[in-house]
Amino acid sequence: MKFLDSARIYIRSGDGGAGCLSFRREKFIEFGGPDGGDGGRGGDVIAECAAGLNTLVDYRFQQHFKAATGMHGMSKNRAGAKGADAILKVPAGTQIFDEEGEVLLADLIETGQRVRLATGGNGGFGNSHFKTSTNQAPRRANPGHEGEERVILLRLKLIADAGIVGLPNAGKSTFLATVSAAKPKIADYPFTTLHPQLGVASCDGREFVFADIPGLIEGAHEGHGLGDRFLGHIERCRVLLHLVDAGTAHAGKAYKTVRRELEAYGGGLAGKPEIVALSKTDTVDQATLQQQALRLKRASRQTPLRLSAATGTNLTETLRRVSAMIDEARKAKAVQPSAVAEWHP
Repeated sequence: MKFLDSARIYIRSGDGGAGCLSFRREKFIEFGGPDGGDGGRGGDVIAECAAGLNTLVDYRFQQHFKAATGMHGMSKNRAGAKGADAILKVPAGTQIFDEEGEVLLADLIETGQRVRLATGGNGGFGNSHFKTSTNQAPRRANPGHEGEERVILLRLKLIADAGIVGLPNAGKSTFLATVSAAKPKIADYPFTTLHPQLGVASCDGREFVFADIPGLIEGAHEGHGLGDRFLGHIERCRVLLHLVDAGTAHAGKAYKTVRRELEAYGGGLAGKPEIVALSKTDTVDQATLQQQALRLKRASRQTPLRLSAATGTNLTETLRRVSAMIDEARKAKAVQPSAVAEWHP
């Protein structure tokens, strides 16, 4: 399934049904009077956060969504039914913006959240609504009101507990594939990961979600390499796992390159709790490993973990460290999203 994290779509709520112009005509009833019912309300356009989705690929080929028109009023004072709503199913983490992408209309982060994006038009009054003591046979009925139309932008920011960052070919995909059931593409050349990947890891009976994004290079926030397009997918992560290849020329410089890009991007990435680890420790000798660990410690100001996804070295310790830091982040900043969100234009 192709990964799609943004979409521009056109939505339109349903028009209201027209009121009915009718008079009661029955045998032996000489003056039945007006009996035209009101029209039904048009359907709304509603976005709903649904389970089982992790991409906006459903909106790749269909970009127009219209709710149903309300039914027209009928004789015998029968009101028309409300038009069917148009429900947009989106994955958790979807943000909805206006056409220019500047105004945030809704942020759906929990399954079951709903937001009304366009309200259906009111139904028109039937002629029985206009009956008065001086006008007992009104020949007037209102048409239904028109629905609302607009263009909106959908942007997906994956929801994960921990995000994996680092330079290209730092071993991020290999780590994710080893600790979870995810199957990212793995090769011995840079930029094998072209789209974000999610994986569920377990440790000591607990499960948490990792998000792996394509590797960053110097100038990524300015559009170099794959640019900063995917950095938004780790904005919601509680913890960052920063992997530095032990076989790189200078571990400290590699670490600082990625940190500069995180700070330049903003979005609170630079302030997130971070775990630093030397990866691919099986590819270098012990002396080089000690030198790289010292360089990375000076640059990051913390003692880095030493792991190897290929040999399984220190993977359990890394997962335990990530799990503990996730708990600390949750306690520091409890997130309590509302079950129902509604935006009114």
